[in-house]
Amino acid sequence: MNLTIENILLIGSALLILSIVAGKTSYKFGVPTLVLFLTIGMLAGSDGFGGIHFDDPKIAQFIGIVSLNFILFSGGLDTNWQTVKPVFWQGFSLSTLGVFLTAILLGVFIWLITDFTIYEGLLLGAIVSSTDAAAVFSILRAKNLALKTNLRPTLELESGSNDPMAYVLTIAFLGLVVDQDKGLWTVIPLFFKQMVLGGLLGYLFGVLSRLAINRIQLDFEGLYPVLVIGLMFATFSATDFFGGNGFLAIYICAVYLGNQELIHKKAIMKMFDGLAWLMQIVLFLTLGLLVYPSEVVPYIGIGLLISGFLIFVARPIGVLISLVFFKMKMRRRLYISWVGLRGAVPIVFATYPLLAGIDKADVIFNIVFFISLTSILLQGTTLSTVAGWLHVALPEKAKPKNPTDVFMQEYPRAIMKEIKIEEGTEKVGQRIVDLEFPKSAIIAMIQRGDKYITPSGSTVIESGDTLVVLSDSESGINDVYRKFGLRDSMG
Repeated sequence: MNLTIENILLIGSALLILSIVAGKTSYKFGVPTLVLFLTIGMLAGSDGFGGIHFDDPKIAQFIGIVSLNFILFSGGLDTNWQTVKPVFWQGFSLSTLGVFLTAILLGVFIWLITDFTIYEGLLLGAIVSSTDAAAVFSILRAKNLALKTNLRPTLELESGSNDPMAYVLTIAFLGLVVDQDKGLWTVIPLFFKQMVLGGLLGYLFGVLSRLAINRIQLDFEGLYPVLVIGLMFATFSATDFFGGNGFLAIYICAVYLGNQELIHKKAIMKMFDGLAWLMQIVLFLTLGLLVYPSEVVPYIGIGLLISGFLIFVARPIGVLISLVFFKMKMRRRLYISWVGLRGAVPIVFATYPLLAGIDKADVIFNIVFFISLTSILLQGTTLSTVAGWLHVALPEKAKPKNPTDVFMQEYPRAIMKEIKIEEGTEKVGQRIVDLEFPKSAIIAMIQRGDKYITPSGSTVIESGDTLVVLSDSESGINDVYRKFGLRDSMG
């Protein structure tokens, strides 16, 4: 079946609904939802029951890049800086040195056991070198796995920030495959340009985005998430235009925004959480359609060998060496090495050799697909089991609350206070978003004269206002009093 304007919406909506329904029940059988999305895509394709013919890596790459924008941006918004700050350097080392070592070790192994040239081996190693953010975020959160100390933020920080390194290595080694007269040293300037510009522009666009969100007065709350989507794509495309790494830029931009006071921040984060899930489904369905299972079968043997070396040798060595500078128990290092899930990102990166037209592009694509599928099936289904074996899991009731989860969830407020804002009170004339209001309290309503106002982040505090403040503790109310320079409720 060929996709046309007349049937694409019907087919797309049917696949989307089927994926959501299948994903809802998949964990009862221990199968990650991402595998279901891939499987449904393959079944709908030319080799499956659907008979949909889709063989356009350029469109698949475009969908992949757009989807990764949403997935990485949503992951960045959910990253609480206070949580990841203690493990920042561990995550940074894993996402740079760890990815580099994994790519090199696997590339050399492929060169030794196949007829690949050294550059072709390194290219394949680079493509599958990073931990997939979509796979890690979705599987860890779906399993609701409680891990000791700072393991979870380390894993999420690594998976959210290591795609840029894998992308740089992929582009660099692809260039060496296309033009083998180039020396390996030519990779170094490209790496530093991509990473430095990506980091700087990501932070700069984060600052500019915060100003734009908080200063632009929009009439409808629903327009704020739309504005952020525009800022996200502007960050990615502008960084790429100047030669920086767009994936790194949008992640840093999102981490910055996620830790700032924003107007309608909760609505923005909820919107992106839903869009990230949508993009994961669309991405895996698209890649499933692009794959021809009959073409993957001949590479099962070599795929198993390469996948086994990646999971049990290259990834653990890369993790152990990149974490040698830090004090950490061996069982925690081993668990980090096990959560080296490969998912959609390597398959998206595998479309670059296809578009470049190199000789072994189809072979690379099929092997990468098999590696990703193997990783999700083997590692994704055993995260809880291995966590138990290595004694790094916590009982569910002992799971610490993530600050972002606390912000997003609605908790009952046990205490209500009315706070009168008199003339000369501190913070008069400021917007709520600029107050740095205590996290444990909210302004539920403002009485202004005879009117009652439902406040938003852009609401300006005026003298004479009576704030109806809700909090889950007396200390939260006291923090509000101190914020306005008033005597606290206990005084």
